[in-house]
Amino acid sequence: MTDRKAELAANLAQVEERIASSCAAAGREREEVTLIVVTKTYPASDVRILHELGVRHVAENRDQDAAPKATACADLSLTWHFVGQLQTNKVRSVTSYADIVQSVDRTKLVTALSAAAVRGERELGCLIQVALDAESGERGERGGVAPDGVEELAAGIGAAPGLRLDGLMTVAPLAGEYAGRQRAAFDRLMEISSRLRAGHPAANMVSAGMSGDLEDAVAAGATHVRVGTAVLGVRPRLG
Repeated sequence: MTDRKAELAANLAQVEERIASSCAAAGREREEVTLIVVTKTYPASDVRILHELGVRHVAENRDQDAAPKATACADLSLTWHFVGQLQTNKVRSVTSYADIVQSVDRTKLVTALSAAAVRGERELGCLIQVALDAESGERGERGGVAPDGVEELAAGIGAAPGLRLDGLMTVAPLAGEYAGRQRAAFDRLMEISSRLRAGHPAANMVSAGMSGDLEDAVAAGATHVRVGTAVLGVRPRLG
């Protein structure tokens, strides 16, 4: 085993233990939570090692890093998640490799994603990014739609050819009433998810929690956690 593979295996084991312990504490089955490893800034060689170690979900937040990596790993059975703020001029590229876009936060983006998915003859999963620091009608500091804009976006995704409404995503806010209160933020996301599922029963995915707060996300009921640093360590940016 190479040094890097041993390092990643050890880190994955620690993260797995954290998820398993959190599930046990919350009375949940371990299988209810999917680990997504955020591979941004790390090379395709790390993605290959992660696949060897059993990882099947990876995430990227910049198309210029993600597109070549996805091409280099096209022979692997991976689900690619796009989690960064997405400009419409990058949509065509992102839809060529991403299976799920977790950062859908405006109607213009829904329209662009739909057109690209249809053109590429793909079905693209979509998560609405909820900004818990945004006022009505505004977007959050880190992207995302205000909670009262979720239903309108959900209806748009549900009606858009080539798109599938899978659920919700959030990033714990750095400002506003939920700043520093990750558990409260994730509980709020679960409330919004419950309302969404009343009209869209299949939209049951809830992506929340990262390296520093995955326990809070699991306790609240998240179905997916996005972990980067705790698995891959701190390394310099690509390029």
